[in-house]
Amino acid sequence: MEKLQDIELFITDENKDGVFAISLVDKPAIEEDFILLSKMEVNFKVVDKLKREVVGLALIPNKRILRAFNGKQFNVYFKEETIAKTQELYMRNCNNNNVTLGHESKTEGVTMIESWIVEDPKMDKINLYGINAEKGSWAVKMKVYNDEVLTGIENGTYNGFSIEGKYDGLDQLEMNQVDETKELIKEFLKQI
Repeated sequence: MEKLQDIELFITDENKDGVFAISLVDKPAIEEDFILLSKMEVNFKVVDKLKREVVGLALIPNKRILRAFNGKQFNVYFKEETIAKTQELYMRNCNNNNVTLGHESKTEGVTMIESWIVEDPKMDKINLYGINAEKGSWAVKMKVYNDEVLTGIENGTYNGFSIEGKYDGLDQLEMNQVDETKELIKEFLKQI
């Protein structure tokens, strides 16, 4: 079995890169020029039905996430510093109300009320919710005012958080595809 290429995603330009929305999702998805991630091993949890709050992890450092693009499968991952910068930019740009459902439609009545980077896994607040998190993970707590969305969370339509953002790094894949194509052409020419 061929080992998949690992591609680190990172932020080069703070004015154009990073997460611009968080989606409530059931399954992972990817679109052309930005990446959509979901279905973490630890899904979010309903913290308090009366308070209508959910909490979970948006990103985990160095976790390999299987993706596909142009017929090629590969893994993407984020380092701790990229996750910290992502969380900072998300808050700095006041994106806490940018929530979508299944990466398809913006929804009203869901807002991020807390966001933090796990600094000490043993002592972090995330432990209060029974969620194990690695150092450098991005923890998120959302308040759900929208009755339809809350019903979707309760019935399992939405099982976790998924980021919507733009990152650099996928050009590594494109360069390797060009190199592979060149090698195939060379092999073909040798046979002629």
